[in-house]
Amino acid sequence: MVIKCGTESEKEISFRCVQCGFSVTTLYIQYSPGNIRLMKCGNCKAVADEYIECELMILVIDLILHKIKAYRHLFYNRFSRETLHNEVLLWKLSLGFLILDAYQMLAVCTTQDERSLPASFASFLGLCGKVLMGVFFGNLMFLGIILFGTRKFLNAKIGDSRCKHILLSILVSSYFKIFVIAMMVWEFPSSVVFIIKMFVLSSNALALLVITDAVMIRCIWICFAAHAMKFLVTQGLGTYQKLVLW
Repeated sequence: MVIKCGTESEKEISFRCVQCGFSVTTLYIQYSPGNIRLMKCGNCKAVADEYIECELMILVIDLILHKIKAYRHLFYNRFSRETLHNEVLLWKLSLGFLILDAYQMLAVCTTQDERSLPASFASFLGLCGKVLMGVFFGNLMFLGIILFGTRKFLNAKIGDSRCKHILLSILVSSYFKIFVIAMMVWEFPSSVVFIIKMFVLSSNALALLVITDAVMIRCIWICFAAHAMKFLVTQGLGTYQKLVLW
């Protein structure tokens, strides 16, 4: 009989019960290949993580439905310590996040005439500069407020490993941004972008709740403040550039 805890030993990583969030050392016991027994939580006496035997599509559906146990499975039981320290993965997720964010800003903060082919190379550079500045400064303020709010109002210690965990949770929980790709193929009203942003906000708040074990209303307010500041910064930069060009 072989006891399995995942890809790391139980001394290196602590798993969580997806039902109550209680720490567990073992998720399942493997007797032979393909023959496992799921362990129960010592706190709530329920199966610690039933997603181990579920298909990936079930997990995706539960994430879309904002089920907290799906988020606990993803951030504690699926992501290993190696994942948190994988700089390449963080850079790839950050790049994808920024690219989708740039297209969101292009759809919301520009007019149809600005999105059409620029009349000159100078106007093209101006449009690119407007989008890049909005994405950079907007996300800088967004991440700053998330980290400040987590430390100030959620009483969470912010270290190097903790920052990476929070950053990874924010990037992954922003998966609704992927629906922006559909706007590149089909034409949608700009109001669809705001609907996507609301889903991203709620998903970010739930991810922050799972990571910090804080009160839900505080996580919502922190994420709302971060998204609101990001929106104001991008709108303010767009208005400032128009005044300068004028």
